[in-house]
Amino acid sequence: MEGDLIKINEWLLPLSWLYGLGVKLRNQLFELGVLKSRSFKVPVISVGNITVGGSGKTPHVEFLVRLLKEQYKVAVLSRGYKRKSRGFVLADNDTPLRAIGDEPFQMKKKFPDVDVAVDRNRCHGIDRLTSNEVVSDIDVILLDDAYQHRYVKPGVNILLVDYHRLIIYDKLLPAGRLREPKDGKSRADIVVITKCPPELKPIEYRVITKAMDLYPYQELYFTTLAYEDLQPLFGGSPRTLDSIGQNEQVMLLTGIASPKQMMNDLSAYTKNITPMTFADHHQFTARDIRRINKRFAQLPSPKTIITTEKDAVRLMGMEGLSDEVKGNIYQLPIRIRFMLEQEEEFNKKITGYVQKNSRNSILVKAKTEHKSNTNSRIIRFK
Repeated sequence: MEGDLIKINEWLLPLSWLYGLGVKLRNQLFELGVLKSRSFKVPVISVGNITVGGSGKTPHVEFLVRLLKEQYKVAVLSRGYKRKSRGFVLADNDTPLRAIGDEPFQMKKKFPDVDVAVDRNRCHGIDRLTSNEVVSDIDVILLDDAYQHRYVKPGVNILLVDYHRLIIYDKLLPAGRLREPKDGKSRADIVVITKCPPELKPIEYRVITKAMDLYPYQELYFTTLAYEDLQPLFGGSPRTLDSIGQNEQVMLLTGIASPKQMMNDLSAYTKNITPMTFADHHQFTARDIRRINKRFAQLPSPKTIITTEKDAVRLMGMEGLSDEVKGNIYQLPIRIRFMLEQEEEFNKKITGYVQKNSRNSILVKAKTEHKSNTNSRIIRFK
């Protein structure tokens, strides 16, 4: 059910109250104009969340890349979490993972013709991307994980909310996992409920829609994860998920924020799942590799290792994996799929904004007008 992975540490609520004061003060400084948000001439689309941990940002950014890259010159700008470099870095096909971080590295590997850059200062990064010294003729910039980076005023602000960690049931850090109060969702033009179960019932859509309590200027969408064929990391043939037998042992090797959803989905193919879980963005060590080799060797045959695309880019650069592991390890690509036949409507909204090149979008103007003219709420359900 929705919100089923939320855990609140009640004893930390006083600290959450103090944390919330600081966040509210910062947001108010932006609202009053003391801290400045910059608009840009190039269309900017931000994708992010207000919770700690994964909400499906990477597959949603990849969806936008696929939607736009055939008609427009697309650039993706990320912070480059846990990279071993500083400042602005524009990736090319030879840029190492350590220079840009795992998610941008994955993005560049998947879309070599798309400009992928990292910069903790997103305004500086956009300036560099739009200068002829670096690249030219950028049509649209996708900001990855920039919902709290308010120094940029995007034309379209997309907020992702994990179905299993709905913000309406969560609490602020450190008691919960919210980075800012849940009313921060008001800055979003588009809200997407991600990782929904494919069999979600109509009444559940209605309950979530009402509970999210969005403003009239906001659009609500629902997406679910769609898994593709398993891809070998070190040569060999792809496998379908259906090829996994009920007696097959699967070692699920992950270094992501929320592996439980993946485990639940794979349990439809086999009940013999052995999780080997590391922290999000974990940098594998020689000791980790030895543990992986040992754990996999102990499993009875038939057996396989399944990992995520993000973990795969880090594992492929490691030495010491046993031949047995290399011959049986696969990455599981995921895409997002819109529910309620909403994909066409979503695509039109995004491409319409880019086509108009509206220099921060009519959506932002409409949002401001609605905020000043009404405090009413509506329920959107289709």
